[in-house]
Amino acid sequence: MTVQDTSVPAADAPIVVSQGPLAIVGGGAVDAALLVELAERGVTLVGADGGGDAIGDAGLTPAAIIGDLDSLQDRAGWAQRTRVIHIPEQVTTDFQKALYSTQAPVTLALGMTGKRLDHTLAALSAVLQFAPSRKLLLVDEVDVALAVVGPIRFTAGPRERVSIHPLLPIRFEQSTGLFYPMDGLTLEPGGLIGTSNEGTGGVVEIIPADDTPWLLILGKERLWDLMAL
Repeated sequence: MTVQDTSVPAADAPIVVSQGPLAIVGGGAVDAALLVELAERGVTLVGADGGGDAIGDAGLTPAAIIGDLDSLQDRAGWAQRTRVIHIPEQVTTDFQKALYSTQAPVTLALGMTGKRLDHTLAALSAVLQFAPSRKLLLVDEVDVALAVVGPIRFTAGPRERVSIHPLLPIRFEQSTGLFYPMDGLTLEPGGLIGTSNEGTGGVVEIIPADDTPWLLILGKERLWDLMAL
């Protein structure tokens, strides 16, 4: 069992530093074809404990495997092929361990959702903690969720689904390009949320009142667009 804590241990220095995009892979639902595409595009792959096996199942070798290693199969075999970094502390999840042990301009998280609801909720908690300090995207079978701090501007097609999800209570000053405007709305978990909004076609701009992290959720086909923002 992992006991959650608001404090996150920090490594003296990142163990894995990527100059380009990095993908942290967990043991949830993972699209093997997407992993192959990421590797072909030069994205660094890191396994969060059992996520190393998901990378191996796709025929790939991660740059490192990080975690408490209670789920990794054949730890000794992996140690002969890549860096296996054992972090035994039980204050954080393996996703958090991988986050505080890595550094990259853009970080994707795959296999952090699906299969187990508690893992999905833990992933959202980790995103909330790390969003102010790094660009994070959660990727599942259908969607990609970008953790946003502050305003954002992007394009969306007519009637394209654009979901805005609050991680904490957050007020939005204004928006343009959305079928349901966000002007003056306060969203919060357990209250009003912004799922299943739609683009009107063209530029979408969303401006919150402060720097509280929130999620912008688009279809998975928009992954590379969101990475470029």
